Amino acid sequence: MSTPDARTAPPADDVTLANPRADRVKQVRALSGRSARLRHAQLLVEGPQGVREAVRCSPDAVRDVYLTPATAQRYAEIADAARAAGIRVHLGTHEVLAAMSPDAQGVLAVVRTHTPTLDEALGALDGPDGGRRRSLLVAVLATVRDPGNAGTVIRAADAAGADLVVLAGDSVDVHNPKVVRSTAGSLFHVPVVSGVPLADVVDAVHERGLTVLAADGAGPHDLDDLLDVAGPSHAGERGAGTPDLAASTAWVFGNEAWGLPEKDRELADAVVRVPIRGRAESLNLATAATVCLYASSRAQR
Repeated sequence: MSTPDARTAPPADDVTLANPRADRVKQVRALSGRSARLRHAQLLVEGPQGVREAVRCSPDAVRDVYLTPATAQRYAEIADAARAAGIRVHLGTHEVLAAMSPDAQGVLAVVRTHTPTLDEALGALDGPDGGRRRSLLVAVLATVRDPGNAGTVIRAADAAGADLVVLAGDSVDVHNPKVVRSTAGSLFHVPVVSGVPLADVVDAVHERGLTVLAADGAGPHDLDDLLDVAGPSHAGERGAGTPDLAASTAWVFGNEAWGLPEKDRELADAVVRVPIRGRAESLNLATAATVCLYASSRAQR
C-alpha cells in the first residue's frame, strides 16, 4: 500500500480517531502520570475552560487539541482559535476522548511545559528600567499537598490580581491534572514557580523589597485591623512592626493539615490571622488564602 502524498492527505482535524486502544490515546492518557509528564515535558489540560485559556493565552505551547464532533460544534470558538494559531485539532469519538481522560468533558489539549525559575519570574515583574511602579502581590504555598487546594489558590490569586504564585518545598506538582483543572484556566494567566525551598523564596522576595506575611490562625495581627490602617494616609496610625497591606507583599500559606510550623512562621515579617466571628473552628486553606489575597488587593488598589 502506498503512502498518500502529504499534499493530498486530509488535514488532521478532518480525521476521526476511533480506536480507544490506539498508541496515540495511550500516550495522551499517560500524561496523567508525573513520570510521563517529566519525560515528555508535556501536560494534559482537561475541559473547555482550561483548553480555551491555553489556546488563547499560550498558543505556542499547545501541541494538540482533541475534541469530539459534538464538542467541536458546541465549542467552535476553541477549534477555530486553535486552527488560527496553527495548532493541530483532532476529532475523536466519545470513547476515544473518555479513554484519554474521563474528566475532559470531550475537550482536552496536550501542552508543552515550561516552569520559570524564581529569579526569572521575579525579574519579569520589574519595569524596563529595573524599577517598579506599583505594589506586587505574591502567593506562596508551603508544602501544600492537595491538588484541588493548590489549583483553587492559583485561581484565587489570578482573580485577586496577584503577580506570581510559588509552590514551595514539597508541594504538589503544579502540572498534576487535578491542579490544572482546579485552576480553571488561571494556570495560563499568572506565572507559577515550583520546587523552591521556602527559605529561598523568602530571601528572594525580601531582596526585592516585599514584605512577607504568614497566614496563621494564631497570628498576633488581625487582618481587618491591618486593612483599617493600610496605605500612606494611615502611616501614622500603624504601630511599630505593623505591616502595611498596601505595600508589596508575599503571603505564605501552609499545609492543609498542620499549617505553618514555627520555623516557617519565623521566616515571615509578621504573622496574620483571618478573624472568625462565627462558631467555625477555622477556614480551609483555599478560603483563607482567598480572603488574605483580596485584602491585599483591596489595600493596593
